[in-house]
Amino acid sequence: MLKCRTLWRTLAPLARTSSTVCRQNARRAGLNNGRLPACVPAAHMSTAPAGGGRENQLYVLLVGATCVGGAIYAYRTVKGDSQRYQDRIDEISSRPLKTFTEEPATPTQSEPPAAPSPAEPSPPAPDADPADPPSDEPVIEASPEEAAEPPVVEPEPSPPSEPTPAELTEPVAESEPPAAESAAAEPAEPQLEAVTESGDASPASHKVSSHTPYLLIGGGTASFAAARSIRARDPGARVLIVTDELVPPYMRPPLSKELWFSDDPSVTETLRFKQWNGKERSIYFQPPSFYINAEELGSAENGGVAVLTGKKVVHMDVRGNKIKLDDDTEISYDKCLIATGGVPRNLQVIERAGEEVMKRTTLFRKVEDFKSLDKVSRNVKSITIIGGGFLGSELACALGRRSTESDLEVIQMYPEKGNMGKVLPEYLSNWTTEKVKKEGVKIISEALVKSVVSKDDKLEIQLKDGRLVKTDHIVAAVGLEPNVDLAKSAGLEVDSDFGGFRVNAELQARSNIWVAGDAACFYDIRLGRRRVEHHDHAVVSGRLAGENMTGANKPYWHQSMFWSDLGPDVGYEAIGIVDSSLPTVGVFAKATAKDTPKAATEESGTGIRSESETEHTASSPVASSAPSPTGVQHKDEYGKGVIFYLRDKVVVGIILWNVFNRMPIARKIIKDGEEHADLNEVAKLFNIHDD
Repeated sequence: MLKCRTLWRTLAPLARTSSTVCRQNARRAGLNNGRLPACVPAAHMSTAPAGGGRENQLYVLLVGATCVGGAIYAYRTVKGDSQRYQDRIDEISSRPLKTFTEEPATPTQSEPPAAPSPAEPSPPAPDADPADPPSDEPVIEASPEEAAEPPVVEPEPSPPSEPTPAELTEPVAESEPPAAESAAAEPAEPQLEAVTESGDASPASHKVSSHTPYLLIGGGTASFAAARSIRARDPGARVLIVTDELVPPYMRPPLSKELWFSDDPSVTETLRFKQWNGKERSIYFQPPSFYINAEELGSAENGGVAVLTGKKVVHMDVRGNKIKLDDDTEISYDKCLIATGGVPRNLQVIERAGEEVMKRTTLFRKVEDFKSLDKVSRNVKSITIIGGGFLGSELACALGRRSTESDLEVIQMYPEKGNMGKVLPEYLSNWTTEKVKKEGVKIISEALVKSVVSKDDKLEIQLKDGRLVKTDHIVAAVGLEPNVDLAKSAGLEVDSDFGGFRVNAELQARSNIWVAGDAACFYDIRLGRRRVEHHDHAVVSGRLAGENMTGANKPYWHQSMFWSDLGPDVGYEAIGIVDSSLPTVGVFAKATAKDTPKAATEESGTGIRSESETEHTASSPVASSAPSPTGVQHKDEYGKGVIFYLRDKVVVGIILWNVFNRMPIARKIIKDGEEHADLNEVAKLFNIHDD
């Protein structure tokens, strides 16, 4: 800095002297011409004829010629690049396809792909969906191995009409080719599981692609509904479902309902059951032939749905758009759905009781739990169910019916005064309790468990009021804890009030991550923030998430319903917020022979009653002309009816008690959100007084 300052002090006087000499010379020139110019221009740029006009015209021509030449050069360059690119694509497309049989043998457990160098852009995945929009990154030519599959241009599908939950169990759509058509040379049934001689399933070995456009974490109803929805809107989509279970997606309601009433001794192996209407079906949404092999998904020309069974996602990198499995395999994705469901809760007194008590306790949730409890019920003398909610009451009735055929003692205990005490108003809860007793179940109400010990080959349950219950086996049905294990590694928000991943009305947690099913805490545009744990919600939310993953941008609007059956004679369907702490108004009528779950399935033809629901039914409900009953009804008159749940004088929940195929009307009432002066008149919309 000092040297620069010294140099400037030396040169500044010289610069000033030179400037002064120039000004003096210019002044002398002006005096000699008889005038003093105001300024001396350095160059004359005028286009007028006088004073250098010819030179200016030449300058303009030179500039114009330069611009025209540059434009011609740019046009030829772009055209040449386009032609070279097309020639390159044609060359790649003409190369012979490389089949899986040409690849050398690889170990069963695939190694995670090496991370690309930060200095080099990652090449596009070989199984990238052709319908995906182009990215801002420069085009990188693929290697021969990556370009083994020629690009397929899929036509843009028109938006489908609103599907119903029944689509989950329909046969394969035309847009979804069977596995034999999408496989390479030799068609083979996908190895979703390997079954040993003992009947136990073990995970099959897979070599999966390192990238999938659509990744669905969880193998339940929500994932399958999303897969069908994605394929409906994007027929060429490649969808990978990753589940820690050993079987493909299935429906859970029959595990606590119809499967227990089957007269087939091999029902635990076939997992086929008879609905109340006598028709037989499987708990699986689709047979194994519906799916393609996970290792073939990346090369499937028309896409498809693959299931990777027996694998658990242990880490999620939302910035890198990839997951890590429990065998260290890494899979990247474009869009991801988290549908991890929930984990059954257990009582702390049981968890602290020791290994022997835990071995004789069932947390009922999966197919394996049904198989295990079925075996236990045939080999013990007493089973105690702790819990008075949906699952506990259904299992109590199912096992109670079985107890009439054997010496099995079935006990149900809960802290409430009656069955379904947190959902039903007290008078109806008491009526339900009597119904469960008639099924052969011993009820212990207002029971708070103090301790559980194993003594003399029995489990002793000590209650806080001093009562002692001895049993051989315990079924803990005390609720569900949403599975949010991925929240920490993914940096996703968990709702502190309801649990589950917190998402917006479009079921979106991040820009390319959606959540559906039991694990989603979503914003209901009518009822506010909620989390729902029922089959129909898994269908509705999974379908909506799948649509939004393909760009639909739809908010949650369809109110899901749920149902519960206490055997083939008593059942109810519900929608909205049904909480016994809310004010309720019930309107009942005398039931007839057709007012049972069995009759309802005979009429609709399906055991999953949400499949028979259609939205258009609610467009113009017609009220019944029969008069409403007056006065207080007795407990024996709760044959069928409607219970309205109110919040700020507005109906926010409805239970249809032995009233079936009327759910669209209830859905419309909640959607309207209006105050009603006389709910007896509203009950007429359900025609409960007609014979």
